[in-house]
Amino acid sequence: MNDDADIAFIETREHRRFGEFCDACESHRYIGLCYGPPGVGKTLSARRYARWDKIQAYADGVDRTSSLLKEISKSIAVFYTAPVVNSPGKMEREISKRRELLRQVIIAPVRRRAEARMRRLLGRAEKLRDPYRNPEAYRGAAAVKAENDFLEQRNRVARLNVADPTTLLIVDEADRLKMTSLEQVRDIFDRGGIGLVLIGMPGMEKQLARYPQLYSRVGFVHEFRTLDEADTRRLLLEGWRPRRLLLAADALSDEEGIAGILQATGGNFRLIQQLLTQIVRVLRINGLAKITAPVVEAARENLVIGAAA
Repeated sequence: MNDDADIAFIETREHRRFGEFCDACESHRYIGLCYGPPGVGKTLSARRYARWDKIQAYADGVDRTSSLLKEISKSIAVFYTAPVVNSPGKMEREISKRRELLRQVIIAPVRRRAEARMRRLLGRAEKLRDPYRNPEAYRGAAAVKAENDFLEQRNRVARLNVADPTTLLIVDEADRLKMTSLEQVRDIFDRGGIGLVLIGMPGMEKQLARYPQLYSRVGFVHEFRTLDEADTRRLLLEGWRPRRLLLAADALSDEEGIAGILQATGGNFRLIQQLLTQIVRVLRINGLAKITAPVVEAARENLVIGAAA
């Protein structure tokens, strides 16, 4: 799992299954439905797959490193969260903005290389055209050619364009969409020749079955499940922690404490985050260093765990 809520990415089995599902939708240009209960990591996996947090970090100027640019320049997916109030026109505009954002990210390294070449050609042209540095031939054929090469490259940079790289649109909270907005999403899918992933709660697939024009285009259905015991243990023991949560590496060395976390959360990723936050609070208040079964129980009593989670 990975987003702003964590500091280390641990690839779980559910994340891999979701990635394979998205790959299939993108490859075959199908509509895919992904559903699962709240808190299991659907949104986190979708944002990770699309590299959306990193794309936004680059676009916002938070991180403009060449390594990040190289990574996100391979992106092909746009991530969009359906708003509670979702008119077709608003959705069309917002999705278009995100596709343009992805296009600008893709074009950035191409533009950077082109501008670097333009600067090199300008330097050469200025040197050859300078009567002081090149008194014998500043009007010669080599100087003219260097100047023309620079002007031609400058025109290339001005005309530089990259086609829309989006080949997959991921819509989170898709069960919020009304019929007209679903029709708008279907129209984007039909016009764009792209894959489409709709993410929502269990029962979304039955809701969408009422719209045959959309449902007939569905090629894949994916159930996003809670983490199994093995993946939950990996999260706990291999370094994953919620963001800004200070927890010693050896704090999770008591088997009964680990068993208590497994039992209390049932593999629900959001509950794991919330429970660990409460556990750290209990440890700090009581001056403890180890997560034991009594610590887990004290932390669990401070959580509101609903049936849907």
